[in-house]
Amino acid sequence: FPNSLSEIDLSNKLHGKLPRWIGNASFLWRLNLSNNGFEEHVHLHGNRLRGTLSLAFYNNSSIVTLDLRGNNLTGSIPKWIYTLSSLSVLLLKDNHFHGKVPIELCKLHSLSIIDLSQNMFSGPIPSCLGNLSLPIQMKKILETGFYGPSIEEDESTRIMIGNLEMDSYYPLSYLEEVIEFTTKSGFYSYKGDILSYMTGIDLSCNNLTGHIPPELGNLSEIHSLNLSHNKLTGVIPSSFSKLHHIESLDLSYNNLSGEIPYQLVELNSLEVFSVAYNNLSGSIPKPKAQFGTFIENSYEGNPFLCGDILHKSCSKTDSPSTISTVSEDKGEDVVLLTIFVVLYINPYG
Repeated sequence: FPNSLSEIDLSNKLHGKLPRWIGNASFLWRLNLSNNGFEEHVHLHGNRLRGTLSLAFYNNSSIVTLDLRGNNLTGSIPKWIYTLSSLSVLLLKDNHFHGKVPIELCKLHSLSIIDLSQNMFSGPIPSCLGNLSLPIQMKKILETGFYGPSIEEDESTRIMIGNLEMDSYYPLSYLEEVIEFTTKSGFYSYKGDILSYMTGIDLSCNNLTGHIPPELGNLSEIHSLNLSHNKLTGVIPSSFSKLHHIESLDLSYNNLSGEIPYQLVELNSLEVFSVAYNNLSGSIPKPKAQFGTFIENSYEGNPFLCGDILHKSCSKTDSPSTISTVSEDKGEDVVLLTIFVVLYINPYG
């Protein structure tokens, strides 16, 4: 295959699977897939594709995986994204997409993995994402061993969410491969049937604003949620205590305030947790169950947090509200002192 090929036009009413060699075209910057009916898995990551999300995918009910990571794609996610009715894995990491995260994603009832990290998305997180649930076809993999047609061994592929690498939608024999999940606080490996239940949302490294929707607490089957490196404000929803299968929760590098909900200590599956570099205050959760395994760097960068892990006594820690009240009191004292001095100098007016 000529590695220097820069343009490919396949707009010819083609059907079947998209040829895998296209994903190896490192110099490809223009690809026309319009007027086709490609099925199942579209892997075009790591190329130099430019432009907006192509209408070539519009109304294609056969696409299960859309992997466009690591390109130079721009524009917003089109509202017609909901027409990809079978889409289960959406990977748009490391592009130049902007605009809001569209609520149309919530209409994709088969979605199990969403990775929109390292883009320029702005605005609030759609609360309707909390309506996503574990797709039936993921359970079907465990029951039957397959989803979709069988494939040859040399066609095995892997997908990523954040730093998590996993095999997708293939016979259970392939799912015995070990997957790796690496974060700043540790290295974790998973294998076997657990992969068939993998669900995750990665919205990190964008410009998202507003509060974290409490509705995200309804994602009881989710394993990985990464909202770090945004501009989110407000409190950490106590509804996150319902994320019973969560293994990695990263809320670091935002502008979150208030206390860490004590209910989070009930998350017995949690292995990676970070709220570092926010404006949180109060006591960190008691070192119960999994929270007994988290170290100082899970909480660092929050000057008003206290607790034994941080080597800071909560009885001696000022909260933002306390400091504000003290400042106001000092201001009132200065005003009263000024009035007294003026009256003393000129008591008769």
